[in-house]
Amino acid sequence: MSVKNIVFTLTLMLMGAIHSAFAQSEEGISITVTVPVQSTEGKVIFGLHNESTFMKAPLAGQVSQIVDGKAIVTFEGVTPGTYAVMCFHDRNNDDQMNFQANGMPLEDYGVSNNNMSMGPPTWADAKFEVAKENLELEIRM
Repeated sequence: MSVKNIVFTLTLMLMGAIHSAFAQSEEGISITVTVPVQSTEGKVIFGLHNESTFMKAPLAGQVSQIVDGKAIVTFEGVTPGTYAVMCFHDRNNDDQMNFQANGMPLEDYGVSNNNMSMGPPTWADAKFEVAKENLELEIRM
């Protein structure tokens, strides 16, 4: 297993363990993230990142049940800046992303901007700007 796969695995495991991270203020921007999900099994775990936390423990984490084919969360109190959102479908409710022996994910995952290339996601592909307006994102897995 390569170092990138190990880092990716650890990051997603941390995301799964964090159901809500640091308290956010009532002020700031909200980012609502919607993920279409084919299955009703399990839940979807989300992490909000900046560049220094990308592929590490998120700034904030949330969990959504799957209702009517969608998982939806809202990150509140986000200050303007550059962020990325990562998520995965925790089908078996074990709060971690599961992998094959060769490092390939067994559970679906996605990142903001929906740029899914071979290998782990990159900050450059996933980042987006938060300014003065609330945002709505859709992530495909």
